[in-house]
Amino acid sequence: MLKKLRISNFALIEEVKVNFPVNLAIVTGETGAGKSIFLEALSLVLGARADVGVLQDKTKKCVVEAEFDLGNYSLKDFFKDNEVDYEAQSILRREINPEGKSRAFINDSPVTLSVLKQLGEKLVDVHSQHETLMLNESVFQFDVIDSMASCLPLFQQYKKQFLFLNQKKKQLAGLEEQELQAKKDLDYYQYLFNELEEVDFNAGDLKTLEEESASLENAEFIKSGLLKSAAIISEDESNLLTSLALVKQQLQQLSKYGETYKTLSEKAQSLYIELKEFSSDILDTESTINYNPSKLEEINSKLDKLNRLLKKHNAKTEEELISIKSEIETKLQQFGSLETEIEKAKKEIEFIKKELHQIATELNKKRTEAIPSLEKDIKAILSNLSMPNANFKVELELLNDFGTFGLNAIKFLFSANKGSDFKELHKVASGGELSRLMLSIKSIMATKKALPTIIFDEIDTGVSGDVADKIGQILLGMSEKMQVISITHLPQIASKGKFHLFVYKNDNNEKTISHIKELNKDERVVEIAKMLSTGNPTASAIKNAKDLLSAN
Repeated sequence: MLKKLRISNFALIEEVKVNFPVNLAIVTGETGAGKSIFLEALSLVLGARADVGVLQDKTKKCVVEAEFDLGNYSLKDFFKDNEVDYEAQSILRREINPEGKSRAFINDSPVTLSVLKQLGEKLVDVHSQHETLMLNESVFQFDVIDSMASCLPLFQQYKKQFLFLNQKKKQLAGLEEQELQAKKDLDYYQYLFNELEEVDFNAGDLKTLEEESASLENAEFIKSGLLKSAAIISEDESNLLTSLALVKQQLQQLSKYGETYKTLSEKAQSLYIELKEFSSDILDTESTINYNPSKLEEINSKLDKLNRLLKKHNAKTEEELISIKSEIETKLQQFGSLETEIEKAKKEIEFIKKELHQIATELNKKRTEAIPSLEKDIKAILSNLSMPNANFKVELELLNDFGTFGLNAIKFLFSANKGSDFKELHKVASGGELSRLMLSIKSIMATKKALPTIIFDEIDTGVSGDVADKIGQILLGMSEKMQVISITHLPQIASKGKFHLFVYKNDNNEKTISHIKELNKDERVVEIAKMLSTGNPTASAIKNAKDLLSAN
């Protein structure tokens, strides 16, 4: 509940500090005194947007600070999820500097405006005349029926699964789009892969093939050169081996004359053996060389294919071409895995749909069961508020597919007069009727979905006399279960509160300043008497004011 509110440099307010009681607090004041400013300041600290225009003194920052008692409310998880220190007595603060920059704090920890607003919605329900428009909104209507049906946790479970379903559907759509594109590319990539696979190449093949091609194309010339080389070494009359044999013989004769000559002799022997083997190698190589036109054609064909592939794929080496082939192979494998992922996603979606259907069916059942009681209770309250012929109806439609609120669509229907047809609220209900209907709904919801604080901004619009007194009784009853703050201009309602704030303004140094003060017992009598009178309070108005206060 709201315990304290401090407003500094906001609109017509210089500095105001207000303490609030647990139960019913009343806020009154003349038109234009600043009651709406008080509400705007509170809305600011609850996360509403604002700009530099709210600063009364443009050279100073605006500060609105609200202290709440959260001890009896389950909000620890919210603080934990948003990484803010939880305190049973928590302070929300909003600052706007002269440059228009806004800052938000929870227990002195900086937070985003979104987080502040989320917490504010959990702490205070502000009902203004504008809020009656919510009666026509599905979000509000489902909140009402789910509160009555005690299925808000079930609906939260549905929302979570529904969000998960939409995420999975989006994921499936992405996979199917990839598959569609992959199908367009599949034949092309398969052709590229087959073309690369057909050549069957490895790193270094290009050089080898070029050498083999050159060897076959020049086979006769190479064969002739090898034979001539072998002849020079071992077959001509004056061949190298014969000459080297003579050298070897001479050095062998000298070897007995010292180590130097022996070493030379051994080298000659070694050279003779190597030269003889070299000649043999040349002849062996020559014997392997044969002109083979078909083999040459085969090598040149592969060489041509490999060169074309290098050019086609803008590759410089076989290694780059192998890498490109691997990438294409991966894409082909991914196409197969896409089909597997799509089937998996479809199965997951069907499973989620099955779970959702169970939850949505249970929601529909609970909502349907809660409707008669809601309609009966609201009709009874409306009758008590001098609308004996008013009828309220909830139309719950069962849908064929999942929606934001389950398998249901909803309409609140209203009939103000006996024999009138039910129609949607915005088509038949007046402002006063909508205010009374909203109050009826809020009073019922207070028993099912209590908030720490609820604020009514002139809920009494369009009513007076006995109806106003009954509205006051409803507010008083609600305040037994929660903190209620009512901004009103009717004495019947003002007299119900145990705590009365009076908003007024005066001129100070050519400036108009709004003030808020708590009224004591005598001041309350005067204020309510003024509300009963058209001018200065008469003696009878004073007596009536005392009677109203004593009755409560």
